[in-house]
Amino acid sequence: MSPTTARPSRGVNDKFRAPRVIFWTAFLLRVAYITLGHTYRITPFNHHFEFGWETGRVAASVAEGHGYSSPFSGDTGPTAWMVPGFTLLLAGVFKVFGIYSALSAWVILTIDSLFQALTVPLVFEMGARTAGRRTALWAAWIWAVYPGILQYGVRWVWETSLSGLLFAAVLVVGMRMRGVGDESPPARQRMRDWTAFGLLWGAISMTNPALLPMAPVEGLWILAGAPRRDGRREWLRGAALALLSAVLCAAVMAPWIIRNERVFHAFIPTRDNLGAELAMAWAPDSAGFPWGATVPTLVAASEHKLYAQMGELAYVRMRGQMAWQWAREYPRRFWKLVALRFYMFWAGVPHEEGGHATAEAVRETAHCFGSITGILGLLLALRRRLPAAGLMAWAVVLLPAVYYFVIAGARFRNPLEPFFCVLTVYLFQQAEGLWGFSVPGLRRIWPAQ
Repeated sequence: MSPTTARPSRGVNDKFRAPRVIFWTAFLLRVAYITLGHTYRITPFNHHFEFGWETGRVAASVAEGHGYSSPFSGDTGPTAWMVPGFTLLLAGVFKVFGIYSALSAWVILTIDSLFQALTVPLVFEMGARTAGRRTALWAAWIWAVYPGILQYGVRWVWETSLSGLLFAAVLVVGMRMRGVGDESPPARQRMRDWTAFGLLWGAISMTNPALLPMAPVEGLWILAGAPRRDGRREWLRGAALALLSAVLCAAVMAPWIIRNERVFHAFIPTRDNLGAELAMAWAPDSAGFPWGATVPTLVAASEHKLYAQMGELAYVRMRGQMAWQWAREYPRRFWKLVALRFYMFWAGVPHEEGGHATAEAVRETAHCFGSITGILGLLLALRRRLPAAGLMAWAVVLLPAVYYFVIAGARFRNPLEPFFCVLTVYLFQQAEGLWGFSVPGLRRIWPAQ
């Protein structure tokens, strides 16, 4: 740099950038836990089914050259049981590092940990844009080190960490497009922003389609905050860009839809397993708990044979018809199970095999505490008109809804966790500012606003 060349000044968006130390802490902590805790040593029980479950089975089939098929056991033919985003990533790991090998487990868990670490700057930006930098710092650190979040990176071979990253990213993109937290809102809507928006939602559709109900809601939320300098013209321009965004999302989905049309001769935009999942959830003997494979993994089991003989699509349709029949015949039981799943989604699902009573109590209490503080923080944010609080509220209402009717599990709350971290910190900071604390030194650690 020459003496006459000025150093670049801090950009207007520097206040939204997380300190790198939080990212590296999150990533290295997870890698250390995987390595030292030997979580990559996944039990080989039931032919390694716990290594990715149905996703692992299909990934193994792809890596072996048998195509996208067989989500349970044996050779049962092509499948659309799950979307290909994370499955093909796992198949690539299997191809390079070995199918169901300990090295493959270490690699995929490290990749999941990277996804979680990459979510750190997004959590920080959400907090900085909505509630201020101090809230953002605390929220990002909670995301980085809290065990309830960390577990999905270091133990779960599933799409949980990836879908959480993508959903946090699309929320941040929406906030940028609305100018949330900026000193001055954007003068006009830009094509590159709507392009990123559409591509992100396309990636989400191929990773976790349960998040898709939020796509039109967020799109309308962005349009509602469009610049009004040129009035109707600017709104129409924004609507045209939103339409382009939808086309891009559809373009990402198109190869999968075309493949399903050719293989199954049916329109399957995401997954085809809903009927079978409903039959398991609504069966007269269901207790509402999410235990066991939807189709038995034992090849000799009669239900597995039926699935293989009928083919996936016919089997799923048959099971779906049974599910609706049970719902009509036992309406009170149906709604009782819905209420039970609602409770378990927010309060925690007990382990089937039980466990140490104290450990179970701590686990369920921690999950329930996160739900309570997140929702109370959201209510306070809505009352005080915190920026983007309405968008967060829609996510809390829409995203869990499908799970009340199908399955409950702690990991399904994971896409909400990034802004729940922000809302939890916001709740306690506002309480501290209102009531104060008498514990010596606490004000120096967490000063009032």
